[in-house]
Amino acid sequence: MSGKKSVEKSKENVLVQSASDKDLGKVPVKAPGKVPGNHCNKGSQCSEESKCFEGPKSSEGPQSSVVSSQKEAYLILADGTVFKGLSIGASGSVIGETVFTTGMTGYLETLTDPSYYGQIVTQTFPLIGNYGLIPSDFESRKSWVRGYIVRELCQKPSNFRSSGDLDSFLKAQGIVGICGIDTRALTKKLRDVGVMNGMIVSGKTAHDFTSRPQKVPAADFLEKIKAYTITEAVKAVNIKEGKASLETSHIRARCEYPSSRVFVENSVSSPLANDLPLPPGGTQQDCLPPKPPYSSQETSKTAPAKRVVLFDFGAKANIQRELEKRGLLVSVVPFDTTAEEVLSLKPDGIMLSNGPGDPAENTGLIEEIRKLCEWNKSLVEAGAGEKCAEACQTRGKLIPIFGICLGHQMLALARGAKTSKLKYGHRGGNHPVKDTSSGRVYITSQNHGYAVEASSLPACARLSFVNVNDDTCEGLDYTDIPAFSVQFHPEACGGPHDTNFLFDKFLEMLG
Repeated sequence: MSGKKSVEKSKENVLVQSASDKDLGKVPVKAPGKVPGNHCNKGSQCSEESKCFEGPKSSEGPQSSVVSSQKEAYLILADGTVFKGLSIGASGSVIGETVFTTGMTGYLETLTDPSYYGQIVTQTFPLIGNYGLIPSDFESRKSWVRGYIVRELCQKPSNFRSSGDLDSFLKAQGIVGICGIDTRALTKKLRDVGVMNGMIVSGKTAHDFTSRPQKVPAADFLEKIKAYTITEAVKAVNIKEGKASLETSHIRARCEYPSSRVFVENSVSSPLANDLPLPPGGTQQDCLPPKPPYSSQETSKTAPAKRVVLFDFGAKANIQRELEKRGLLVSVVPFDTTAEEVLSLKPDGIMLSNGPGDPAENTGLIEEIRKLCEWNKSLVEAGAGEKCAEACQTRGKLIPIFGICLGHQMLALARGAKTSKLKYGHRGGNHPVKDTSSGRVYITSQNHGYAVEASSLPACARLSFVNVNDDTCEGLDYTDIPAFSVQFHPEACGGPHDTNFLFDKFLEMLG
């Protein structure tokens, strides 16, 4: 008897089933109840007075007054599935590629990672925002996600580093979000069907949506959702815009700078300070990243430092930090820098950063990477001994190359390999990869929707890491030139740090 009741209860918690355009008029819309367990009032993740959005409650009893003032919002997927929840962040509507990430922490790094450009990001962990807003943890100057989905949003964070709450940050950044939906059901759908486009509607758009017959997505909604595509993503995350502009950027000047200037100048006049919500009783200075304990200028006073050119395809700030921690001078160059311009800087090494979008569409960037590889190859082929020494005197020296994520993919494409889109991608901080040489498994942070096809690798490429879950390519070593790359993020912040040693491997290659 109890088994029958549990089955009936599980059926009640199912949201909307997929439907064809023809049957959309028959699809019901249902909001989920509270997630089992208490994540805030009695848990260790929020302070005692914390309040979280937990989705629409039953109208019976006093609990309904907690969220009665919150506006309804809807997530509409391309297959006609509808999730009902509550609006967070900015009000309006947004269309993007709906994906999920499994990280239990690091939501600030996720929101400010340029690799999420064009995507509506779902956090699978049920409570988000409990440690508030910490600008020094940002990976770039702003948030790049198209939309944001969480199960519960903490409104009163508890953390000594916090300078505000997440909802205020989303509003300030213009990010449309939704909470209170069954993120587990959404994640299972994306795993079964694959990533798909979606639309979050709130405010006036939500009213337009609910005023339609039987509250179902009409053909015009679905047509817009299905038509959305992510194109020229690398270019998009490098365009200067609005208050977050880096018009006086050190990046375009191609000069060295400390990590405290990864995002903006460290002063109260910073454009970033104007964009961030202030903590109660705080000042703009409270919103700025603190100065790091190291800098490339300080390192250069004690010993001659190696110079590394970092291609910014949408680079996470922590890549630069990891390089500078090892005493390297870092010159960040824009994505469209030519091979000739890079060589004119006479670098000791080249770092190809992460970034968003389909790697194969960046044909111009891939060609410039190919030229850099050919430069190295020509020196290697010059031979050993005096012949090689003469070549180095007249043409330069070998320049090791290290690629991460998108940089890994474009380096592989430059060497003749192919890439393809994954069903639902790898996003989160718990992805196991195996070292093909030692057999050792490392836990890694990942964020990508494309992968290098192992079957397409040229003879000069050796598979160095594979994904334990699906056997996809996670790393490559090149035998004909000093170059290697990984699909995961060894610079991961906030973790895991299992593969941080790869930066040391790069440092050793610089000589």
